[in-house]
Amino acid sequence: MSLHHGRHYLAIPGPSVMPDEVLAAMHRPAPNIYEGDLVETTATLVRDLKWVARTAHEVAMYAANGHGAWEAALANTVRPGETVLVLASGQFGHGWAEMARRLGIEVELIDFGMTAPADPARLEEALRADRTHVIRAVLCCHVDTSTGILSDTAALAAARDAAGHPALLMMDCIASLAADRFEMDAWGADVMVSGSQKGLMTPPGMAFVWFGPRAAEARARVSPSSYWDWRPRSAPEFYYQHFCGTAPTHHLFALRQALDMLKAEGMEGIWARHDTLARAYWAAVEAWGQGGAMRLNVADPSARSRAVTSVHLPGGEGERLRRWCSETLGVTLGLAIGREPRDDYFRIGHMGHVNAHMALGVVGVIEAGLLALGIPHGAGAGRAAAQVVAEAVSPLRRAAE
Repeated sequence: MSLHHGRHYLAIPGPSVMPDEVLAAMHRPAPNIYEGDLVETTATLVRDLKWVARTAHEVAMYAANGHGAWEAALANTVRPGETVLVLASGQFGHGWAEMARRLGIEVELIDFGMTAPADPARLEEALRADRTHVIRAVLCCHVDTSTGILSDTAALAAARDAAGHPALLMMDCIASLAADRFEMDAWGADVMVSGSQKGLMTPPGMAFVWFGPRAAEARARVSPSSYWDWRPRSAPEFYYQHFCGTAPTHHLFALRQALDMLKAEGMEGIWARHDTLARAYWAAVEAWGQGGAMRLNVADPSARSRAVTSVHLPGGEGERLRRWCSETLGVTLGLAIGREPRDDYFRIGHMGHVNAHMALGVVGVIEAGLLALGIPHGAGAGRAAAQVVAEAVSPLRRAAE
């Protein structure tokens, strides 16, 4: 018997669950792309995208995915033959490095493996060794979606400054924006990139690059193509320059609705909600691990993302469990990316339009899968997750009361 009939739940790390209100916002005829509602809406998007990123500086919007945001960030700051330093804590850090190579940029790479964040001390050491300031930019994933590792942006910026190095700090927040706390200006990032399909709760297809004054100065010495050039997109003389042509119209209406929902909750509330749900998942995995081989990919809680959790379940059981949950109970967990053996891992996406009953439901589904497949595991995961949620909402009463 299968119990997957009904609305399927996609617990993957993007595309995330889209609110019904966001879907409804797109259900309208094509708009006038020269004046009126669309033009007015876009102006509000620019304002509120800066609010989400916690920056007073500039943002450029692209009809692209996250890889497009990577290329836009590089195209506006680094010329072919120049050098960037990439700090990798997973597959997507390596992906950004490979994109730089394909653009003719020299890449220095510090690989921190698949279980540890970027180390500010090693960054400072590398930048101090670059006495002639060959390195133009430091590239790092705030959260690497493949591993669930969160790197400390403020500490990386402090390390760069302590080394007295002029390199730009460029952060990939594709997984983390509007889920993990991120403060672009306060933390010292020069460039930040993200996409529409995760914490912003909008269909895939839009990419964003936020950039500060140091990055804007770098743009003056390179020659990006007309499509990637962020200058007309961030300060257009005519509306079409926002997108180097026709705007992604219905994405913009969807994004407007999503930003309205985010603003109603407030960034502090958004960060607190994601923190609570992430800790509920961590508590469940730790409970299961007490009686079996399951473990969290990242041992240090401070280095774990609040948007995605990577789980190790060896012996091929990770993929076996993932398939059973999808095919039998209608919950799809994320595939392993960049891990070997691939079947020993799965990921849980918990960013965007998620709440407590979604998280607790996924915990219940995974528990059912462990039982049905005979995978050894500890007891009490549901209670452990529920306790995290209950304590976040209100202090638990003592049993004696």
